Amino acid sequence: MSFENFKLSSQLLYNLEQLGYAQPTPVQAQAIPKILKKHDVIALAQTGTGKTAAYALPLLERCLGSKANDLLINSSKSATSGNQIKYLIVVPTRELAQQVQENFLEFSFGINCKIECVFGGTKINPQMMRLRGGCDFLIATPGRLLDLMERSAVKLDCLQSLVLDEADRMLDLGFAADIEKIIRATPSERQSLLFSATLSEEIESLAYSISKDPIRVQVDPNNSAAQTVEHWLHPVDKKLKIELLLELIGENNWQRAIVFVKTKKMAKQLHSIFVSKGIVANSLHGDKSQQERNKAIQQFKNSTISFLIATDVAARGLDIDDLPLVINFDLPKVAEDYIHRIGRTGRAGKSGRAVSLVAADEVDLLSHVESLIGQLIKRIDVRGFVPNHSLPATSLKPLKKKKPHKKKLAKAMVKDTDNKNNLVDTKSTGKDESQSLSVRSAPAFLSGKTKSKVKKR
Repeated sequence: MSFENFKLSSQLLYNLEQLGYAQPTPVQAQAIPKILKKHDVIALAQTGTGKTAAYALPLLERCLGSKANDLLINSSKSATSGNQIKYLIVVPTRELAQQVQENFLEFSFGINCKIECVFGGTKINPQMMRLRGGCDFLIATPGRLLDLMERSAVKLDCLQSLVLDEADRMLDLGFAADIEKIIRATPSERQSLLFSATLSEEIESLAYSISKDPIRVQVDPNNSAAQTVEHWLHPVDKKLKIELLLELIGENNWQRAIVFVKTKKMAKQLHSIFVSKGIVANSLHGDKSQQERNKAIQQFKNSTISFLIATDVAARGLDIDDLPLVINFDLPKVAEDYIHRIGRTGRAGKSGRAVSLVAADEVDLLSHVESLIGQLIKRIDVRGFVPNHSLPATSLKPLKKKKPHKKKLAKAMVKDTDNKNNLVDTKSTGKDESQSLSVRSAPAFLSGKTKSKVKKR
């Protein structure tokens, strides 16, 4: 199959050829025809599967078609006006917002579509000025979008399509209430597209609530995670993790990797230690300004630095080509984040490696990760670092899928509201880092909503 099978415009096909897109990925092959036909779609796909193009290409094609119709009807009529948005893409973090905008600009080269991107941590007035005449595509983080809506700088009553990208992460970060407000401001006849790496009961409820007879497309995270990435772990006592990491970098002559940690404090500590040891590195976490974060990302992309130390939240949307290694200094609190992490290596059929340093108190997290990827991770002891507290054996356990429970969803919403005070995202300070949320929250308006049947095709 080629992109020509989708009957895209000649300019889009030309742009794809120039960008090196030879043939669609599985998620693109499944999603693009459905989106072109204006179906609601639930797409399960992890980072690195080409999910952005899966919704960007058909929406750009539809935008081109609507502009042609506008010209036929009234050649003097502007396609966008009065702060109106035609296509809205909501993403959890500013880094992902910028990456999505970059993709849209590449795909739309030579095409007359207005594409804007808004997020917190920057002045709002310039964003309001750019949105005065409306735009075709708006890529936004939830907090800043609501700020703009409250100031009447963004109007969604003429919206044609709504995209929730990385919906699972948005719920993880406590944006359930924000998503509810955004959805309520959109017309009911809009097209709804939800992209998520996993399908938890909360994500499934959200998908059902915003969609009409949605079609589900899926790229199995288990298979894609296991096929091109080699996983192994080193058991170690927690207090010796830093020493072991430095040993592994030296012994294996690792030259380029992202090191994932659970907290901002550890990101700062590791960065300081790396610098003291002469290891060229930078860190990415929520306490950094937007300018500092952009600089760190660009340094890593340009290979000015060898190692990028990052928290899960700060690294969302980080798109790196040819990354050979991901190091899990800490296992993620949510097993699905392991999929997001390793999705940055082993792309496009290339081999990648995921190395984890695991202490005895992380055995439950390890068990969840192994069950999610469908394999036991190989354990390798390192001489001099064999832990005093041995890492218990694990076994694969089937992941239980429960039907959403109305009372639980309502309770989750209450907890979500309480936890919003702990967030330092786009709404107030503009940062995307959050405190750990104990509940994967779902909007309160889900209760009482009759579910549609998801079509599998």
